[in-house]
Formats: sequence, structure tokens, C-alpha cells
Amino acid sequence: MTPAVSGSRDITLFLAGDVMTGRGVDQVLPHPSDPRLSDDGKKSALHYVERAERAHGPIPRPVDFAYVWGDALAELARMRPDARIVNLETSVTTSADRARKRINYRMHPDNVRCIAAAGIDCCTLANNHVLDWGEAGLAETLDTLGKTGIKTAGAGRNSREAAAPAILELAGKGRVVVFSFGSITCKIPWRWTAATRRPGINLLSELSERSLRPVARQIREVKRAGDIVVASIHWGGNWGYEVPEQQRRFARMLIEEAGVDLVHGHSSHHVKGIEVHRERPILYGCGDFLNDYEGIPGHEEYRKDLSLMYFARFEPAGGRLISLEMTPLRIRNFRLARAPAEDARWLAEVLDREGRALGTGIEPGEDGRLRLIWQ
Repeated sequence: MTPAVSGSRDITLFLAGDVMTGRGVDQVLPHPSDPRLSDDGKKSALHYVERAERAHGPIPRPVDFAYVWGDALAELARMRPDARIVNLETSVTTSADRARKRINYRMHPDNVRCIAAAGIDCCTLANNHVLDWGEAGLAETLDTLGKTGIKTAGAGRNSREAAAPAILELAGKGRVVVFSFGSITCKIPWRWTAATRRPGINLLSELSERSLRPVARQIREVKRAGDIVVASIHWGGNWGYEVPEQQRRFARMLIEEAGVDLVHGHSSHHVKGIEVHRERPILYGCGDFLNDYEGIPGHEEYRKDLSLMYFARFEPAGGRLISLEMTPLRIRNFRLARAPAEDARWLAEVLDREGRALGTGIEPGEDGRLRLIWQ
């Protein structure tokens, strides 16, 4: 498995699924939020810390800002990606305007150095938790990330800002252009849609040719020769390996008609199958990358404690995929660690099984790392 070579004109992207640094994770960081998650104070973020400690032992508190990334930091240093992109599925705010919903995530703004500790370049925000603490919470999230130098896409103070891409300039290599979309298929409230005078997210009402047209028009207007365009989409349910036909059709149209070079799908709490269409990768579900689910029973068959780091390497001209390599990790005590050999094999078997209908397979590599093969 060959890491990106410094000075090479190939472009390597690091991508991950849902980064959920709110709630329990936020409580062990240096600046925890008010732990109350309900108006009566009966539901507390500390409950999730207690569950994790019962499952895997004490978590030192407070941890430093880099703690949660664990072994992922060494892997990022080894691979040296040109850009680092994650879906940040939490509000970063002190707002008390809790949305009336079952699950609410927030991280204290003073803990944003946790995201910066991994050198994240872009957080996509068009998901079903970024407005968990109201419009004020969204505004503070945008301000906090912006002041930290982390670019965002998919949410904004109005519809124009929410639809605008994040543009990552790569010295001597061109640009990575990141568009972020939410889909009503993952239960994002329709009222969260950004409007001319209303903050919100870039929400797709459907996955169809009709909804594709304005998206394709905008991407074509922005894309330059040599750009790598990422379409990051929060879609579908939390559990289950099936890839709906509407997702496959929409992803392929993004590549064929909009000029997208990588479809970055997320929302499922576990990894899903991968497709390569016209030499462009489609990650239908990247799974959770960081969460506070330790000790919470249910859905054990999906191994929600396992995560993947995705490293997609592209030709500098034309955006053709050269390789897609993945590093398996496991969450313990709210920290990412290299997955044991048996867990890495389990992930390889799942991705290989789910990829067969999509024309892909998995080749195990050294140290438990995985490599995608395609027809």
C-alpha cells in the first residue's frame, strides 16, 4: 500500500463518515457543555460517559484535544493526504434552544480544537443534527469553525450560503471542491431547509433527475479543469446494508451529468458497499467515525464500534481514481485505535460481500489495511 508521495501531482483525499464529538464525547473534553439534554434535566450527556466506562473502563477526564483521534493521527501522518474531509454531525454551540427531537448533539465551542487537532480541512454540515440547538446554534457552529480555519459546506445563514461549496486550494495541485447535501431520506426536518432569509441546510427534497438539474448546473459553473469535485450526501437510514436504487441512480447521475469525481455518502451507523462508476468512487455509507455509543445495546451485528479511514487517490488531470485504500479502526473509551486483526477481517468480508453486486471487492493488505479492487 503506497502512501501519497510528497511532491507527486496525484491528489489523495482522506474521508470519513459521521464525526459525532457532541454529547458524551464533549463531556470528557476540556470544556464540557451543560450536560442537560432535556428541559427537566432528567436526560444527561454524562449518561453516555457512564455507559462507555461500564463497558470498557475509566476514561481520564479531561482528555486532551487530540485524544479522540488516537491511532488515526499516525495514519494521517503516514498517508499525508492533500485534504481531509469529514461529516461533522453535531452542533458546536452554547445555545439553549434545544430542538424538540429525540436526540440532540452539541459540542462546546471551546472544544473545537478537537476537530483542528486532526488537521481537518472541511466539515460537511448538511445533516440531521447541525440544527439540534436552533438557528442560533447553527450560526455559532459556522462562526466557530470559520474562526478556526475549518471550511464548511452544506449549511449557511441563507440558501445561497448553504448551497455554496467549500473550495480547498492545494499548492501546486489545483483545487478540491466540496458540495454538501442532505436528503429527506434520513429524516432531516423539512423546516431545516435554508431559504433566502432563513438559516438552514442544503436539503434535497428528492433524489431524482428534477432535483439533479440545479445541482448539476451549479457544479458545472464552479468546476474548473483539474478540479476534484466531491458530492457529500447525508442520506438513508441508520441500519441495513441495502443500497436503494434511487441512491445508485442519483450517484451515477452526479458523475455522468454533473462532473462529480467522488460521492461521499453517510448517515448509516456502519460501513456499506462501494461502487466505482466511470472510474469515480461512490461511497454509499462511510459509517460512524467517532461516536459515544459504547455500552448502548442493540444492532450488535453491524459492529457500530468499527470505523474506516478512506484514502482516495486520483490522477491530477481528469479525476480518474487510482486507488482507494482503507484503514480499519475500533472505538474504545471514545478513542480511535487500530482494529485487531479479526475485526479488520470482518470489515473486509462485509465490504467484499456488499460490493459484489456493485462490481467491487476487497484485497487485504499489510497491517490489516484494505484495498478496493474493481472491474
